[in-house]
Amino acid sequence: MDPFDAYLDACLEGEAEEPEAFLARHPELDAESRDLVRALHREARRRAPKSALPFPRLGEYMLVKASIAGAIVTNTLFMLGVSFLLGGLKHHVQDFNRDSARLQAGLLFLATIAILIPSVVADSEAGAAAKTFTQTLSASLAVVLIITYALGLLFSLKTHRKFFGAAEHEHDEEPWPMSLALATLAGVTVLVALVSEIFVESVQQAASSLELSPAFVGFIIVALVGGAAEMVAAFSAARKNRLDLSVGIALGSASQIALFVAPVLVLLSYVLGPSPMDLTFWPGAVAMILIASMTASLVTNTGRSAWFVGCLVTVVYLIFALTLYLLPPRVS
Repeated sequence: MDPFDAYLDACLEGEAEEPEAFLARHPELDAESRDLVRALHREARRRAPKSALPFPRLGEYMLVKASIAGAIVTNTLFMLGVSFLLGGLKHHVQDFNRDSARLQAGLLFLATIAILIPSVVADSEAGAAAKTFTQTLSASLAVVLIITYALGLLFSLKTHRKFFGAAEHEHDEEPWPMSLALATLAGVTVLVALVSEIFVESVQQAASSLELSPAFVGFIIVALVGGAAEMVAAFSAARKNRLDLSVGIALGSASQIALFVAPVLVLLSYVLGPSPMDLTFWPGAVAMILIASMTASLVTNTGRSAWFVGCLVTVVYLIFALTLYLLPPRVS
């Protein structure tokens, strides 16, 4: 069969690979055919049915994993680093609750170990038995991570709550009634979810048109756009000298994704997904998550921050972003 016809059939069946990988394997195609291949892929993605849950069709779990890893790294490095930077530029030196930050960093490091183990022992060239082992191990680790997340909430919110309180701040405004606060929170959450869904899809289409690598799109762009609301809150709190809140948002959201969201997706994939999802990530993603968790542990160990600390953390994130931007697409 002609390569172009084969790619057209794959697009109609929803199983088309990335166009650059396909074109790299078929250099004999002329310029017009190459443009048509890219257009077919964009149209197939645009017309793909959307789901309320982030479960893609078979063969697209790598995009989900890239988004998960990107959200963890972005929240840990970019959100935390820029919060330190913006707060330090205005307040010179800031203090925050070291106990709370160390707890979140420790939980994040634990989740990194759970991601590292399946990724190290997985053998992509092994048979069905090894694949079953990886899926069983991932499901077991998912249960362990969810239990650990619940125990962490119990520890920080119940049994040892006094160690994790934020510093007292003067409030010039009267607190809102609980009913009004909850109603506002619910309404804003719905609006943010709708806007984020539209915005992320627009960014993905634009990135596809600009021929950006899928790793950069999933790891950097989608993570930045998806976490925009949290970033605004964290940056605003840092400028108001409430760095406890900024650190809690950054590290808390990262540990929540690693300890709760990712394991829940693994378990739900057995029911809602086209095939079971595992916790194996590509080596670069594992290395970046590990470096991010170690960086968070290092910079939050003292309970104090200044603008240059934020600058250093942000530069680590920029190194990752530059690497993924220049990373050539993988040829299969």
